[in-house]
Amino acid sequence: MKPLAEDGRSATEDRVRAALAARASLVTHRDLSHETPPQGRSWGVRRVRRVAFAALGVAAAAVTVCLLVLPGDRTPAQAPPAGTPGISEGPPSTPADPVDPSGAGPRVITKP
Repeated sequence: MKPLAEDGRSATEDRVRAALAARASLVTHRDLSHETPPQGRSWGVRRVRRVAFAALGVAAAAVTVCLLVLPGDRTPAQAPPAGTPGISEGPPSTPADPVDPSGAGPRVITKP
């Protein structure tokens, strides 16, 4: 294990700190540029696609809200006209013939 300095740093740390301090002292305020940053493609295909999908999502949500929340046609459906009151004709009535319980068919029973 390497020996530590009196404040707990190793020799390697001291060397890295000294190198960084030397490099930082080489840069002055005259070296810094006041020019505008370089101009490149500011709108990429991915960004345009992302904005388009977001706009489509907002439009779909707005349509859904309009369909679900806003009232539709509030006029009630018209009822069909009322029929004329009266007696409706039922099925034609037949004479009450006695029916044979054997199920052979209807026949007239005469008294002897």
